[in-house]
Amino acid sequence: MSSKLQLELNITEPQVREKVAEVQRRLCEIYGCPISYFSRKDPLSELVSALLSHRTKNAASGRAFKQLWAKFGSWEAVRDEDVALIERAITPCTWPEQKAPRIKQVLQAVSDQCGRLSLDHLAELPVPEARAWLEAISGVGPKTSAAVLSFSTLRRRALPVDSHHHRVAVRLGLIGETAAVGPSHPILEAQLPAD
Repeated sequence: MSSKLQLELNITEPQVREKVAEVQRRLCEIYGCPISYFSRKDPLSELVSALLSHRTKNAASGRAFKQLWAKFGSWEAVRDEDVALIERAITPCTWPEQKAPRIKQVLQAVSDQCGRLSLDHLAELPVPEARAWLEAISGVGPKTSAAVLSFSTLRRRALPVDSHHHRVAVRLGLIGETAAVGPSHPILEAQLPAD
């Protein structure tokens, strides 16, 4: 473990691994393991869903996603639609006026880079390369890239960290109090068990 990472954790690696194992054991006692995936979206749909979910409650972002799909029926139609109509379709989420142009821009970027609207090629890339590919798209950060890889039908080993996960990780001593949310992704991901 690097000295910088060691300073961020503020505890030794064996202690962290033991703590992570204990947290997992306790969660499994309560919720059962393995915990079932809650989403069966393809990677592109998961990307749109993740973009809608930023700073929005799950129920509201879920409604916005369903309304968007019901209105347009394909990601190509969303990509090609007027931003104002996309915005109206996603009104249940917070800041639809910001998210509508971002979704359109991201869909266009995927089309431009892949020649079609599909993220299936990510299945062939190692996780770090797949995350880097996604994060090279403006508006896609570490949490979104991890969500696409982990929660979509790709089911890749990636750990999305939002402000709530970050707060709990700090309280448990899994990351140092000075670690910001973005940089905490690799720190926490390094603590995942191999399986």
